[in-house]
Amino acid sequence: MKQKIDILIVNSNELLTLAGSNKPKFGKERSELGVIKNGAVAVKDGNIIDVGKTESLKKKFSAEEIIDAKNKVVMPGFVDCHTHTIFAGSREDEFVLKLQGISYMEILKKGGGILKTVRETRKANKKSLFYMTKKRLDKMLKNGTTTVEIKSGYGLTTKDEIKLLEVIKELNEKHKIDIVTTFLGAHAIPLDITSDNYTKLVTNEMLPLVAKRKLAEFCDVFCEKDVFSVEQSRMILNKAKELGLKLKIHADEIIRTGGAELAAEVKATSAEHLLKSSYDGIKSMFRSNVIAVLLPATSFFLNAGYANSKQMMEENVPIALATDFNPGCLCYSMQTIISLACTQMKMLPSEAIVASTINAAHAVSRANEAGSIEVGKKADIIIMDVHDYNLIPQHIGDGILESVIKGGKIIF
Repeated sequence: MKQKIDILIVNSNELLTLAGSNKPKFGKERSELGVIKNGAVAVKDGNIIDVGKTESLKKKFSAEEIIDAKNKVVMPGFVDCHTHTIFAGSREDEFVLKLQGISYMEILKKGGGILKTVRETRKANKKSLFYMTKKRLDKMLKNGTTTVEIKSGYGLTTKDEIKLLEVIKELNEKHKIDIVTTFLGAHAIPLDITSDNYTKLVTNEMLPLVAKRKLAEFCDVFCEKDVFSVEQSRMILNKAKELGLKLKIHADEIIRTGGAELAAEVKATSAEHLLKSSYDGIKSMFRSNVIAVLLPATSFFLNAGYANSKQMMEENVPIALATDFNPGCLCYSMQTIISLACTQMKMLPSEAIVASTINAAHAVSRANEAGSIEVGKKADIIIMDVHDYNLIPQHIGDGILESVIKGGKIIF
C-alpha cells in the first residue's frame, strides 16, 4: 500500500540535490550538485521524506498534489546569506552621484550613504519598518529565496538597533521566509561621537543587551578604513564571541585592511566582500574554516571590481554568494547573483549554484535544515523552467522560476 503524502514532484529532467551537506563544499566538491536525472521528491508535513528516481517514488507514494517537472530543473530554495533588508528611505540621489564619479567613501564622509539611511530609519516606527521589510521579503520569496540573513546596522544607537532587531524577530515569526538575524551595530561611525567611544558603546552596552535578550545569532562589523579599524573590529568581535554570538566580518571591501586575516584569527563563520584581500589572508581563511561570502551585485553597482573567486577556490576556501540587498543595491534575485558570478567572476554555473544554496546555508549555520534536497530537511524547493542547470545564469533574474515551495507549502 502506498504511503500518503502532501506533495510529490516527479519527472524532473535534473534534480539538483546538493547532497552531502555536513560541511561546505570546496576543492573538487565545489561544483558537485548531486544531479538525479528523472528525479523525484516526496514531501510530507513540511519536510522532505524521500528523494530518488521518479519510477521508484511513484511506486511508494500517493500524493494530494503531484507536480510534473518534466523538462525542468528542481533544486533547493536559495539561501541569501548577506542582506541589509531592514531600513527606511532611499538613496536615488547618490546613485546619480556615483555615476558622476563621486566615490562611496566620499559620500559617506559627507554624511550620506549609510548615515543618510540611518537618519531615515531612526525616524521610522516599528510598524512602518515591519511593512516595508515584509514587502521586500515577499519579493525575495517570489524570486526563490527561502532563507535570508538580515543585518541591523541602520540605527547606530542602542535604542534604534534594538528597535530593528525586534522588528526582524517579529518578521521571522510571521513571514514564510526563514530569517537569520545578525547584529551590525558596528556598521558606521555616527557623526556625533568618536570612533573609539562608539566602539565602546557597541562593545559595552549594545552587545550585552542584544545577547541577554537573544535578539541576534551573529555579530558583524564593517572593518574598513575610516570606519572600524582592525583593532576596534577585534574588540567588538571578541566581546561578541564571549557573549555567545557567532561572528561575521565585512572585510577588505574598499581597501586591504587585513580583514580576512582578522576573520581567520577570531574564527568567524564567514568573511564578506573580500575584494581587496591578500593572498595570505585568503590562505588563513582556509586554515580557520572561514567561508568567503562574495557579493557581485555590490561590485556591479559600485563599479569597483570583483572578488578573486578563482584564487579563493584554488586555495580551497568555500565560497557562498549573496545579494547584499541594501539601499544602494536593490537586488532581490539570487538568480541574478548567479549570472553575475558566472559572467564577472568566471565561476561555473555549478559552482555558483553550490555557493547560492548549501554553502550559503553553512554561512548562516542553517545547513542542517536548508540548502539541499535531502531526507529530513525542510521542503524548501524551487522549480526552474529550463531543462539544464547551465541555462540558469543565461537568464538574467527573471522568466524561468516556475514554482516555489517553502516548508512544504506551494507559494506559487
